[in-house]
Amino acid sequence: MLVGIDSYSFHRYFGEVYPQQADPGKRWDMKDDFVPFAVSLDVDEVALETLFYPAFDDNYCAALKDKLDEANLRRVIGWGHPDGLHRGQDTEALADLINHIPRAKNVGATTMRIVASSMLYVDEPHDPQVKASITMLRDAVRAAEDNGVTLALENHIDFTSLEILEIIQTIDSENLRVNFDTGNSLRLFENPVEAAKNLAPYTIATHTKDITTAWGGSPSERFLFWPSCPVGEGLIDFLSIARVLVEAGFDGSLAVELDLIASPWDEATEEANVTQGIRYLKSIVAQLDAEQNGPTA
Repeated sequence: MLVGIDSYSFHRYFGEVYPQQADPGKRWDMKDDFVPFAVSLDVDEVALETLFYPAFDDNYCAALKDKLDEANLRRVIGWGHPDGLHRGQDTEALADLINHIPRAKNVGATTMRIVASSMLYVDEPHDPQVKASITMLRDAVRAAEDNGVTLALENHIDFTSLEILEIIQTIDSENLRVNFDTGNSLRLFENPVEAAKNLAPYTIATHTKDITTAWGGSPSERFLFWPSCPVGEGLIDFLSIARVLVEAGFDGSLAVELDLIASPWDEATEEANVTQGIRYLKSIVAQLDAEQNGPTA
């Protein structure tokens, strides 16, 4: 099993600062800042959010690909933040997704994480959203098949693992798989280990996100009550999830993702919180290796 970083962990550095957050006063470039940082942590894979780099600039993408190739980094690109296909209702969003699919090859990626909906619609009836998303995703999957790209649908505080499973199995294409977000499953009141069991056979990428709780408010707030924290500090049983993924034949990465950081970790830098998570996940991978192959001498 591999270890990686999703560039969304640095969303403030790329200019997206939530109302609940302070602006750190620094900005990053995907090629010149994020990739070198990932290299410095000796990770195996990076996920590149297309909203954080000029995905339609051929020269930039070529230079980014060169840097990733030089570092021998596996890569995923991400589309859809924050609301994806708006529960299968936004034809402009679908056109944008289809336009982005051929851009994956420009940075040497064959996997593209996508989003069908978001917590904006989570309290609306889910069945109509699932059906509408299936209709739109059929068109996106055809484009992915034509371009040799596999779409990885994230559970994005929108659908439960069983609803994601329904979408995947109904469309029934090798070019539509899952990006399993460990923390978002808890935000929908699912046991993350059980959600992993449901989705592991189709999972090709992860957002390995840890979640804690905030004082005050209600769990139904989804996001504010369930902020993220450095991987290993919160409520998610990553070792059990990793075992489930391995048993299902998963060969991708446990990719650290941070979003709204809880106190007191919000006083640390993104670099410090991500580094802590990478160290923890490397220890999980080492433990899995020992379980499978015996301890090293």
